[in-house]
Amino acid sequence: MQTYQITIGELTIDVVRKDIKNLHLAVYPPDGRVRIATPLHINDESLRLFVIEKLAWIKKHQIKFQSNNQSNKSNNQPNNQPNNQPNNQFSNLPEKIAYLSGENHYFQGKSYILNVIEKPGNAQIEIRNNTYIDLYIKTGSNTEQRQKVLNNWYRQQLKIQIPPLIAKWEKIIGVNINEWGIKTMRTKWGTCNIQAKRIWLNLELAKKPIHCLEYVVVHEITHLLERTHNAKFQALMDQFMPKWREYKKELNNNN
Repeated sequence: MQTYQITIGELTIDVVRKDIKNLHLAVYPPDGRVRIATPLHINDESLRLFVIEKLAWIKKHQIKFQSNNQSNKSNNQPNNQPNNQPNNQFSNLPEKIAYLSGENHYFQGKSYILNVIEKPGNAQIEIRNNTYIDLYIKTGSNTEQRQKVLNNWYRQQLKIQIPPLIAKWEKIIGVNINEWGIKTMRTKWGTCNIQAKRIWLNLELAKKPIHCLEYVVVHEITHLLERTHNAKFQALMDQFMPKWREYKKELNNNN
């Protein structure tokens, strides 16, 4: 592990380099100290670009801590006494993905090293040597633009993977899907509208092993036979996909 500081304008950032997958940015009370933990592969210039993009977020939390300190002083409260805004809390960005070279990103359950290549022309994604995800994008792109390109690629891959799975399981289960789609969902891997015979699948499934994606497809199609997750539904899942519990566990535990 390596520790040092970098400066951006009047802002000093404590940097910790260690063997982690993604950037982790935090602002600490009482004075708004900024710390960033970074994977070993990300260089300082990339760190500076990431921090510049997050300056508004950093400033917001520094102001909040300053306000808390002023409130504590006006109430004559010692620093070691609790109040309505406890000083032992800190604001952070959990494992923030900056879409920079050296980060680990997943596709079909396998970890790849992201390699950002700035060049003119249309953005594109390529898998190289079964090790790298090469992201080609215009010079000067920001985090949101790089994320959009990668997510669009994930969506394209799912659009290739999903139709044969649906066709396979429609025959096995004996039902027909009228419509399906892909979208970002925070709490569910998939949903099924029984009346419309429409299923939605989470974009994040592109990062998961193929058998986990297939499990979600089977799960949602099975809802056309049984609405709830009752004993009948579980018996149907046992019939169609005996290892579904194993796949479900892997899906929720896998990175």
